[in-house]
Order: sequence, then structure tokens, then C-alpha cells
Amino acid sequence: MILDTFKKYPRTFWVANSIELIERAAWYGFFMLFANYLTESSDLGGLEFTQSQKGTIMGVGTGILYFLPVITGAIADRFGYKKVLILAFSIYTSAFLLFPLFHSFTGVFIMYLYLALGAALFKPIISATIAKTTTDETSSIGFGIFYMMVNLGAFIGPMITLLYRENTFYISGGIIALNFVLLLFYKEPGRMKDTTPIGKSFSKVFKNIGIVVSDLKFMLFLLIISGFWTMYNQLFFALPVFISQWVDSSVLFQFFSENFPSIAANYSDNGQMDSEFITNFDAMFIIIFQILISSIVMKLRPISTMVTGFIIATIGMGLTVYTQNVMFTIVAIFIFSIGEMSASPKITEYIGRIAPADKKALFMGFSFIPLFLGNVLAGIVSGPVYQALSDKAELAKDFALKNNIIIETDLSKKESFEAIASQANMTASELTNQLWALYHPNNFWYVILGIGFLSAASLFAYDKLLMREK
Repeated sequence: MILDTFKKYPRTFWVANSIELIERAAWYGFFMLFANYLTESSDLGGLEFTQSQKGTIMGVGTGILYFLPVITGAIADRFGYKKVLILAFSIYTSAFLLFPLFHSFTGVFIMYLYLALGAALFKPIISATIAKTTTDETSSIGFGIFYMMVNLGAFIGPMITLLYRENTFYISGGIIALNFVLLLFYKEPGRMKDTTPIGKSFSKVFKNIGIVVSDLKFMLFLLIISGFWTMYNQLFFALPVFISQWVDSSVLFQFFSENFPSIAANYSDNGQMDSEFITNFDAMFIIIFQILISSIVMKLRPISTMVTGFIIATIGMGLTVYTQNVMFTIVAIFIFSIGEMSASPKITEYIGRIAPADKKALFMGFSFIPLFLGNVLAGIVSGPVYQALSDKAELAKDFALKNNIIIETDLSKKESFEAIASQANMTASELTNQLWALYHPNNFWYVILGIGFLSAASLFAYDKLLMREK
């Protein structure tokens, strides 16, 4: 039966899914490594930005990425999908190639915004293509295939770029450029050509924003959901940094060395597994278990599933930063993934339920707002909040100040940390453990728990008090 359904999809459907897989591989291939690239020591290939600077770049830049599709979707309708895809991939490719040339905060921020523009041009087109190449009969499986491509790309991308970490941007640029070849086989699906002047099109977009914003119940729901995405985004914004700074993954390295030596050789450094390799277990768990979890929660009320998923995901994400034990971290990522797989698909379903009957399409189109807010807020949490509570470089500076240890100002982060350890008569590993015992950087988990549980409780109250009829 499923095979019969597969035969009903036109060629453009499969081309669009292939384009999505490649685009996600290129995006996550760099994005999973981005937080450490921005903050790591210069002699490890990083830019040595502060956690606050990292949070600003990733939070604001990615937030804008999720806001722009409201406008870029109108551009695609006006000028045609294929033309805008060519523009999107041109921006994407050039951004990846130019990125390594910039090292200042301002330069990197501008380049990330430029890259985000390419992604924002791409997003609404590929989703619309899937929608237009499926029917009521085939859409359920069709979007299931589409989301599988998203997760496959998210998993494969970092596995490729981690092999060539020093050339991450060039590798991602090469991957995204493959889509120019696929565009030769892309046939634009049926589209009502929009002859409305572009100025009027944008005016309509902002009018629609006003309509959505005026629905206070809907906006309150989106604000609550943004808390979930704030917590979720720590998977990319904070967790890779935390693992790199604090988690001892030598046990995992030993396991792979004895059983899968090629993995140990390619995804480790100095006896520690790459933090992004560990974080990428989330995508692997989703690929393996999403169908099972979806089948379990399929008939449950969206709100009940979302609240439960929020709680599970919150506990999992909180526990990822609770210990220095890497096996504990992996189990925590698995717990988080269960919550993510339960809650995330139900958000869209619930928006469809609470949207006014005559405005469902409009309201569904604005489901980006929680992602926009979630990324901006995640930047704050993973930026100044993480810097104050958990950043090893900042805590080491405070330790040095309190112990009258003076270090040269022109040292890299790595050299500075080693100098502090040396003057304290410790190894770098011993100083790490000492800082853990003195400053308790895992207190960051209280922040995650607070955000996640507040979102779950707010959503439960929202449903009981305001949406009892749904």
C-alpha cells in the first residue's frame, strides 16, 4: 500500500526532498560546529568570542532567519520558485565561501545575516513545493518523508564536516552547491502567478501580520511555545560548548577505539570525542525512533502530548549539563529526543486546531513566531547567562584573580588556561575539575529546567483556562 502511494508522487516531489536533504546537510554541517567555532581558542581554530557575543550572533541571526520567510514567501510567489531557489543557493554558496575571511564580531555577524537570508529565501519555497506535489491522500506520508529528509540531513552534515573541521565552511559550500545540479530536474509546481506590484504584496504581508498579532489568544500560545524552542535550541547554542569545556568523554573514546576504531580516529581529539559528534546523537535517535513515537502519540490530544513532551524534553536537556560523565550525557540526550519527538510535531497540529476556521492558512503561515522568539531568547540564555554561570574561560579568570595569579593578556584561551593551571600547580584537567567543584557550572541546568517547566505549566493553564472547548 505504501509502495502504491510512493508511485503517486511526481518527480518534482522527490527532487524537492533531495534538495531539502542536501540543504539541511549543508546547514547543520556548519551550524552544529558554529558555537564552538565562535568561542574556542584561536590555536584550536576558534575566534575567541565571548559567550555573549556568540549568543547575539546565533540568537539574533537565526531568529531573523525564521522571521524573514513571511516576506521571502511573497517574493517567491511574485518572481517564481525556481528563480528564487537559484538566488537562495547563490547566496548560500557565496556566504559559505566568504565566511572564513571574516574574524571580527561585526564581520562575522554580517556574514551570518547574509547566510540567513539565503536560508530564509529557501525555506518557504521547499515547503510549498511539497504541499503542491501532494494531495489529501498522499500528504501525510509525503510530509513524513520530507521530515525524514530533514533529520537525515541534520545527522549526515556534521558527520561530514567534522572530518574536515578546518574547512567546515568550504565543505558546507560544496554540499549546498550540489543543489544547482538538482535544480536542472526541478519543475516548478502549479502556481498562481502573482502580478500584484511587489510593494502591494509586502503591504499585504504586513497587514496579515497585524491580523495575527491582534488575536491575543493565539499570540499568547505562540509566546508559550517560544519557551520550548528556547530550551530546545540549547542543543546547538550551549550544549556543544558545555561538552567541550566540561565533559570527560575519554570512556566513549576508549569504547570506539576498541570496537569502531575508524570512528575514534575521525571524531576525536587528544583522547576526547568531538562534542558535536556527541550532540549529533539527538538526530540519530530521531531517525531511529520518530515513527515509533509518532505512532504512540498519534491519537492523543495535541495539548496533552505537548505538555508531556515539554516536560520530558526539559528533564533531558537539563540533565545533559548536569554531570561530567559522557555516558550520562548521552542518556540525557536520548530522554530529550523522546520529548522532542513527542512535542514538536504536535505544535503544528495544535495551531491548526486553535486557528479561526476562515484564517487557518494565514495562521499556520505565522507558526514561525515561536521559532523566531525561541532563537532570540536562546541567544540570551546561551550567551550572557551561560557566560556568567558556566563558561570555563570566565571562571578560570575569576579563579586566577582570587588566587593572585597573573597571566599575560596576549595569550590564546587555551594558553591562558594552561598558564593558570601551571601557576596553580595543576594540570589542565585538574584545574577543570577544581573549577567544577568551586563554581558548579552545572547550575546552568536550573535555568533550562525553569524555562521548560514554566512553558509546560503555562501551556497546561492556557489549555484549561482559555481553550477548554478545543
